[in-house]
Amino acid sequence: MAKQAAIELVNITKTFGKVVANKNVNLVANYGEILSILGENGSGKTTLMNMISGIYFPDEGQIFVGGEEAVIASPKDSYGYKIGMIHQHFKLVDVFTAAENIVLGIDEGKYNLKKATGKIHEICDTYGFELDPEKKVYTMSVSEKQTVEIVKVLYRGADILILDEPTAVLTPQEIEKLFAVLRKMREAGKAIIIITHKLNEVMEISDRVSVLRKGEYIGSVNTSETTQEELTEMMVGKKVELNITRKEPKDPKDRLVVKGLECINRSGVKVLSDVSFTARSGEILGVAGIAGSGQRELLEAIAGLQKIYSGEITYINPKTDKTENLRDKTPRQIRELGVRLSFVPEDRLGMGLVGNMDITDNMMLRSYRKGKTMFLERKTPKDLAEKIIDELQVVTPGTTTPVRMLSGGNIQKILVGREIAAAPKLLMVAYPVRGLDINSSYTIYDLLNEQKEKGVSVIFVGEDLDVLLDLCDRIMVIGSGRVNGIVDARTATKEELGILMTKTKAEEGDTNE
Repeated sequence: MAKQAAIELVNITKTFGKVVANKNVNLVANYGEILSILGENGSGKTTLMNMISGIYFPDEGQIFVGGEEAVIASPKDSYGYKIGMIHQHFKLVDVFTAAENIVLGIDEGKYNLKKATGKIHEICDTYGFELDPEKKVYTMSVSEKQTVEIVKVLYRGADILILDEPTAVLTPQEIEKLFAVLRKMREAGKAIIIITHKLNEVMEISDRVSVLRKGEYIGSVNTSETTQEELTEMMVGKKVELNITRKEPKDPKDRLVVKGLECINRSGVKVLSDVSFTARSGEILGVAGIAGSGQRELLEAIAGLQKIYSGEITYINPKTDKTENLRDKTPRQIRELGVRLSFVPEDRLGMGLVGNMDITDNMMLRSYRKGKTMFLERKTPKDLAEKIIDELQVVTPGTTTPVRMLSGGNIQKILVGREIAAAPKLLMVAYPVRGLDINSSYTIYDLLNEQKEKGVSVIFVGEDLDVLLDLCDRIMVIGSGRVNGIVDARTATKEELGILMTKTKAEEGDTNE
């Protein structure tokens, strides 16, 4: 028996100036199923979902909800059609409780939190959520915040749910819980649409997969009748090897030694406590941990961007074999030693790129001090910009395009490519494939492996545990600013990493390697 269509898009087109984000897209999502949306960066996935959720309005085409044509001109209209979108970056008020966030914005006059709490408990019992309605958001884990967002749209009566990269920063155990909830929602007749880049999760959780390429609809397939390789070929338009080749480190030598590192932020909160580890040449050291566990502060401390309260950071210069104390040096001096940091934040323009400047000028941000005259030399930065565009397949009209006009994934490629092009001796990359499509992600993995083979010491902060296990030689797990363990990536498992990620201080043992 055929399922009833929840959402049907007919010839949907959306343009931004000269950029065509979606062109004549036809797509159907049914009640009682989980539909995954796949596509490369810039393929129009998020734009399409933003039209369903009322953030954008289509230039052409029709949207049908439950078989009836719908006009969705605002998020409020979307809620009226029982559509709810859970964005990757949560829209919650930190100082409010879960219940206060859930009822916020509902036009019912004076809020009855007691009544709301009872309804929240009913929703949690129905679908298997674990949520304390009285808990403040700022005390919650990422998984708990996501639960608040999902319960919030269910509280508003959503029968169609859109989730944007819902597993990006969850542990394997948290992903299992989320998938169990999604399956119960599917059984209850909800239509669930997931935007994701993790093909293994697509194969596990979805019933059907719809693919977009360069803003156009390519087709839909039943998940049980396809493979990861076929889906990748649909996304990219050609066959892509989905393999990470990990070679043994050649003559690894200590490049960075960190001992007893402690950092306190501006609010007086200790963000790193007694962190000790060694990074070696010709090796990739992975860093795993729940978001906000101190990964950013650790890399910034090494790069001279984070004030250090106590501890040692020693760098062994491969050119001179001289030992350098990085605590005594400025960020510029540290960079000149060959230490490079590429951190991809939630706002990709917040870490070393200027949105209003073009790609060439952003290359010059790292080279202008090397000029021998008062005049800026643009040829070398322009050549570098063209090389990065070519090798990383950056979708852009040219090197003179302002960076802010590019998609998030393409901005990311420029950010990572620029640091790798600087021929570092110690390369620190955090979330370099966050939000990137599968083809671009494997390009980045290959680049990191090339750096490893050149003898570069690579510190890789990642979210995907499968990738960490396949790409890295060792993996350091951080929890609440402490090192919970360092394991051999060749023998470790996702479950072991997940347990270490959630381990408390009282449970710590001697698991460091």
